[in-house]
Amino acid sequence: AINLAQAVNCLDGPGVPCGSCIQCTRIALGHHTDVRTLAPGQGEEGRSARTMIGINEIKEILRRVNLNPYEGSSSVVILDGAESMSDEAANALLKTLEEPPPQVLFLLLTANESAVLTTVRSRCQTLNLLPLSKDQMVERLITRHQATPEQAEHLFRLSRGCLGWAISALDDTQVLEQRQADLEKMQETLDSGLETRFTYANEVASLFGSNREAAKDLLALWLRWWRDLLLIKEGAEEFLHNADHADSLRSQASGLSTPQIMQFIDRLMQTLSSLDSNASPRLAMEVLMLNLPIEAGQV
Repeated sequence: AINLAQAVNCLDGPGVPCGSCIQCTRIALGHHTDVRTLAPGQGEEGRSARTMIGINEIKEILRRVNLNPYEGSSSVVILDGAESMSDEAANALLKTLEEPPPQVLFLLLTANESAVLTTVRSRCQTLNLLPLSKDQMVERLITRHQATPEQAEHLFRLSRGCLGWAISALDDTQVLEQRQADLEKMQETLDSGLETRFTYANEVASLFGSNREAAKDLLALWLRWWRDLLLIKEGAEEFLHNADHADSLRSQASGLSTPQIMQFIDRLMQTLSSLDSNASPRLAMEVLMLNLPIEAGQV
């Protein structure tokens, strides 16, 4: 955010964007003409989602960066999911990364740096973005976003230290409503037989075809739920992510053994890895559902 604010000449204090001027607002809404984001995962209507950033997209970005900035003093190009660039696309970007135009800032975002081509990484400066501490986030949400202490505490747990997600959830009630709906659907699947579980698997696989990140977010929700089950089994409830569902978690944990929970967590991690390796989403999800442990007393 600091780099984007600098690019459009908006700084409120030492290195801090104001967050409220026209420039900041247009950046936040994705409407700023000098800030371009390129990412896989969002399919156009009637077409399947792109699973890679291809060479045609990179060529178009390279064409645009040679034009003068329109609204600010610099142009910003964000490659969200840099590890998703095809080798051809990454190689086409190398020369520009090595000698970028003076008015252009490239930001390559990735949650898996080792998956980015070595030749690309060698031309970039690494900036690790760490989660905020609990005290920092709670203070920021209360003083700058008018959250109550209870809201701030709850959002810290859910966001895992990601301030942007917490602010979005505070500003848009649909974020938490969608989380609740996803948790209810997950619980229904856990309590049902194979037919319902396979139906859910197909739904997630279809979602993966149109919105890759949304499908992976669903599996991350599952992963955090099962992590919470493990914490309950080990007597560490103070660290629960889904603390607002503690009663449901306790009830489910009582019917499972620690090895069962750990094995399914491992299966969830394998599924996420398989999807990143372009395995069949339907097959990966059906295997996951087949490996759901059976709770004590469940038929």
